[in-house]
Amino acid sequence: MANVFRSAALCLLASTPAAQQVGTHVAEEHPELPLWECDAGGCTKETKSVVLDSNWRWIHNGQYTNCYKDGDWDKTLCPDPQTCAQNCHMDGAGVREYASTYGIHANGNGLTLDFVTDTEYGSNYGSRVYLMDNEREYKMFKLKNREFTLTVDMARMPCGLNGAVYFVEM
Repeated sequence: MANVFRSAALCLLASTPAAQQVGTHVAEEHPELPLWECDAGGCTKETKSVVLDSNWRWIHNGQYTNCYKDGDWDKTLCPDPQTCAQNCHMDGAGVREYASTYGIHANGNGLTLDFVTDTEYGSNYGSRVYLMDNEREYKMFKLKNREFTLTVDMARMPCGLNGAVYFVEM
């Protein structure tokens, strides 16, 4: 019986987990977003930040070759998920890239999210960001018996598009 447990332990140790590689071309820097928490005594401003959803991130081979382009994975770099995780790197985005590549602009009192952002490499459509509590954790809102207020300027939102805010536990 001891041999079975040793064999199982060796199999577990021999298996190599695959995780997305970290890109090093651009350091991650999150745009700031002010958040006010109010009670009967007044309001307190906190400065939080937002992070871009990984579906919009640049994924490359560690150099400058895209692993995902024109809606499909590169068959050489990504013949299967395990190999893809070993070969491909997800790069960061600085505040400049958030604005120029993804159309996400911090404006002091909030964010402006462009629907279409044209770059020298093509166009990015839409974006999705998550509110961070600190550099490593998402903001968790506890709204029981509380109010949440959000101001949205829909004046330039094209017809047929959905602008939404979702509360999802992560």
